Amino acid sequence: QVQLVESGGGFVQAGGSLRLSCAASGTIFSINAMGWYRQAPGKQRELVATMPSGGNTNYADSVKGRFTISRDNAKNTVYLQMNSLKPEDTAVYYCYARLRIRPTSYVENHYWGQGTQVTVSS
Repeated sequence: QVQLVESGGGFVQAGGSLRLSCAASGTIFSINAMGWYRQAPGKQRELVATMPSGGNTNYADSVKGRFTISRDNAKNTVYLQMNSLKPEDTAVYYCYARLRIRPTSYVENHYWGQGTQVTVSS
Protein backbone atom coordinates (compact mmCIF):
# COMPACT_ATOMS: atom_id res chain seq x y z
CA GLN A 1 0.00 0.00 0.00
CA VAL A 2 1.04 3.56 -0.70
CA GLN A 3 -0.04 6.60 1.24
CA LEU A 4 0.29 10.30 0.45
CA VAL A 5 0.07 12.55 3.48
CA GLU A 6 -0.32 16.27 2.94
CA SER A 7 0.27 19.13 5.34
CA GLY A 8 0.57 22.89 5.33
CA GLY A 9 -2.86 24.11 4.34
CA GLY A 10 -4.65 26.83 6.23
CA PHE A 11 -6.11 30.30 6.23
CA VAL A 12 -4.22 33.29 4.87
CA GLN A 13 -4.97 36.81 3.72
CA ALA A 14 -4.60 37.81 0.10
CA GLY A 15 -0.98 38.46 -0.76
CA GLY A 16 0.23 35.98 1.81
CA SER A 17 2.13 32.72 1.42
CA LEU A 18 1.70 29.07 2.32
CA ARG A 19 3.84 26.00 1.78
CA LEU A 20 2.26 22.61 1.20
CA SER A 21 4.10 19.34 1.74
CA CYS A 22 3.23 15.81 0.69
CA ALA A 23 5.15 12.72 1.72
CA ALA A 24 4.71 9.37 0.00
CA SER A 25 5.25 6.20 1.99
CA GLY A 26 4.72 2.47 1.60
CA THR A 27 5.75 0.01 -1.07
CA ILE A 28 7.49 2.26 -3.60
CA PHE A 29 10.08 1.23 -6.16
CA SER A 30 10.26 4.51 -8.04
CA ILE A 31 8.26 7.71 -8.29
CA ASN A 32 7.84 8.89 -11.87
CA ALA A 33 5.94 12.08 -11.14
CA MET A 34 4.47 14.05 -8.28
CA GLY A 35 2.27 17.06 -8.33
CA TRP A 36 -0.59 19.10 -7.01
CA TYR A 37 -4.18 19.52 -8.12
CA ARG A 38 -6.94 21.60 -6.57
CA GLN A 39 -10.70 21.64 -6.46
CA ALA A 40 -12.77 24.68 -5.57
CA PRO A 41 -16.43 24.37 -4.51
CA GLY A 42 -18.63 23.66 -7.49
CA LYS A 43 -15.70 23.25 -9.85
CA GLN A 44 -13.79 20.36 -11.34
CA ARG A 45 -10.42 19.28 -10.03
CA GLU A 46 -7.67 21.08 -11.96
CA LEU A 47 -3.93 20.76 -12.32
CA VAL A 48 -1.83 23.21 -10.34
CA ALA A 49 1.70 21.93 -10.93
CA THR A 50 3.44 18.68 -11.76
CA MET A 51 7.05 17.60 -11.62
CA PRO A 52 8.05 14.45 -13.49
CA SER A 53 11.29 12.73 -12.57
CA GLY A 54 13.89 14.03 -14.97
CA GLY A 55 11.36 16.12 -16.86
CA ASN A 56 10.11 19.66 -17.07
CA THR A 57 7.77 21.07 -14.48
CA ASN A 58 4.32 22.10 -15.61
CA TYR A 59 2.22 24.88 -14.09
CA ALA A 60 -1.32 26.08 -14.61
CA ASP A 61 -1.30 29.49 -16.23
CA SER A 62 -3.16 30.92 -13.25
CA VAL A 63 -0.29 30.14 -10.85
CA LYS A 64 2.78 30.75 -13.01
CA GLY A 65 5.16 33.15 -11.35
CA ARG A 66 3.48 32.75 -7.96
CA PHE A 67 3.73 29.03 -7.14
CA THR A 68 6.83 26.85 -7.14
CA ILE A 69 6.86 23.06 -7.04
CA SER A 70 9.87 21.15 -5.77
CA ARG A 71 10.76 17.62 -4.75
CA ASP A 72 13.04 15.93 -2.25
CA ASN A 73 13.56 12.54 -3.87
CA ALA A 74 15.39 11.14 -0.85
CA LYS A 75 12.28 11.77 1.24
CA ASN A 76 9.69 10.96 -1.47
CA THR A 77 8.25 14.39 -0.76
CA VAL A 78 6.84 17.11 -2.95
CA TYR A 79 6.36 20.72 -1.93
CA LEU A 80 4.29 23.60 -3.25
CA GLN A 81 5.40 27.08 -2.28
CA MET A 82 2.50 29.44 -2.84
CA ASN A 83 3.18 33.17 -2.85
CA SER A 84 1.03 36.19 -3.62
CA LEU A 85 -2.07 34.16 -2.86
CA LYS A 86 -5.40 35.34 -4.22
CA PRO A 87 -8.96 34.58 -3.07
CA GLU A 88 -9.43 32.56 -6.27
CA ASP A 89 -6.72 30.18 -5.04
CA THR A 90 -9.11 29.00 -2.34
CA ALA A 91 -9.63 25.27 -2.81
CA VAL A 92 -8.85 21.83 -1.48
CA TYR A 93 -5.36 20.96 -2.68
CA TYR A 94 -4.59 17.33 -3.51
CA CYS A 95 -1.20 15.71 -3.80
CA TYR A 96 -0.71 13.26 -6.66
CA ALA A 97 1.93 10.63 -7.38
CA ARG A 98 2.53 8.33 -10.33
CA LEU A 99 4.84 5.54 -9.32
CA ARG A 100 5.99 1.95 -9.71
CA ILE A 101 5.69 -0.40 -6.78
CA ARG A 102 7.72 -3.30 -8.22
CA PRO A 103 11.06 -3.39 -10.02
CA THR A 104 9.79 -6.30 -12.11
CA SER A 105 6.83 -4.41 -13.53
CA TYR A 106 6.62 -1.22 -15.55
CA VAL A 107 2.99 -0.70 -14.59
CA GLU A 108 2.45 2.75 -13.10
CA ASN A 109 0.04 3.26 -10.25
CA HIS A 110 -1.70 6.53 -9.44
CA TYR A 111 -2.31 7.78 -5.93
CA TRP A 112 -3.97 10.79 -4.34
CA GLY A 113 -3.66 12.39 -0.95
CA GLN A 114 -6.65 13.14 1.24
CA GLY A 115 -6.57 16.86 0.44
CA THR A 116 -5.72 19.94 2.44
CA GLN A 117 -7.83 23.09 2.57
CA VAL A 118 -6.36 26.41 1.52
CA THR A 119 -8.50 29.48 2.17
CA VAL A 120 -7.45 32.94 1.04
CA SER A 121 -9.43 35.90 2.32
CA SER A 122 -9.73 39.19 0.46
